Amino acid sequence: MNAREAYIGLNMIDKLGPVRVRALVEALGEPAGVFTASYEQLIRVKGVGSDLAQGILAQRELVDPLAEEEKAAKLNARLVTYVDSDYPELLKQIHDPPLALYVQGTLEKKDKQSVAVVGTRRASHYGLSVADRLAYQLAKCGLVVVSGLARGIDTAAHQGALKGGGRTIAVLGSALDTLYPPENADLARKIAGQGAVISEYTLGREADRTTFPYRNRIISGLTMGAVIVEADTQSGAMMTADSALDQGRSVFAVPGRIDQPGSHGPHRLIKNGARLVEDIDDILQEFELLLPMDPLKKAAALDSLPRVQLSADEQAVLRALFEEPLDVDSLARRANLPMTKLSSMLLGLEMKRVIRMLPGRIVALAEGVRDLAAPDV
Repeated sequence: MNAREAYIGLNMIDKLGPVRVRALVEALGEPAGVFTASYEQLIRVKGVGSDLAQGILAQRELVDPLAEEEKAAKLNARLVTYVDSDYPELLKQIHDPPLALYVQGTLEKKDKQSVAVVGTRRASHYGLSVADRLAYQLAKCGLVVVSGLARGIDTAAHQGALKGGGRTIAVLGSALDTLYPPENADLARKIAGQGAVISEYTLGREADRTTFPYRNRIISGLTMGAVIVEADTQSGAMMTADSALDQGRSVFAVPGRIDQPGSHGPHRLIKNGARLVEDIDDILQEFELLLPMDPLKKAAALDSLPRVQLSADEQAVLRALFEEPLDVDSLARRANLPMTKLSSMLLGLEMKRVIRMLPGRIVALAEGVRDLAAPDV
């Protein structure tokens, strides 16, 4: 058994995590040594007690790394271990890097220039719009967007990166063959075609309350920093922020309305020193010494609005907002539109990154779209 096969097998043994495996490898000389060590040798290793030693002995004869690779291949996936050349460089630097990654898609050297965008599953329209916009801009700047494929902010982040034509990586809280949430299966396929969907969990492992917190260290570990868009104080996104801090990564937070639960997490982070994010420049400035100049030049000239076709009514809304932000009632009067029609239209314009919704039901033009809103539109 070579080192690669050993890491795949060790990853399949229950209750044997990366930290204990590292201790075993240091004590026994090589990962394959765990499959030949005696009970006495195992229990002498720091952190390996009698129960774990017996568990290793019972399970090591049952795991089959080659069969696991064959199963992964049937899912159009492959396994990347700690000793493989394409194992993510940044992930190797954390305290407990995964022993093996199940990968659909590709891992590339440029993935080290990546930023995590994460947040609550119960996102507001504002949060979804911000996540989509930031991810779109990061992708346009050549950065890789990493998130967790969860409902809400994570989904918006992946979608924004895909729309921006960039790479995005989804880190699952389940095995590849038990993808959660199931409704994101089509999104996962698109991500694999334009980046990667990865998991450290052995095939067949279902998502549960323990798998998601554990995978958060991978989301932050893959990146230069994590952006928290909306999150309650006890959420998984906040765990990702904690992991980022532990790993020496940068932490960013998007402010929100003070009366929304999703604002509590980012606001706490800002109070504790996280960088406040109002636009893409707040993220790029943090990494300007680490990034090549091309992405920074792109950012300076970046039009945050994808080229979109606007209807006559949508153009009327933009004209009305040209001079100043307006509350929704005033906007309806100035644009000469019924409130019912305007309300549905505003969500569409926000998702197109043409407008932004401010506290107090105030509507303003998004940055970079004043030319579209000029009176001669």
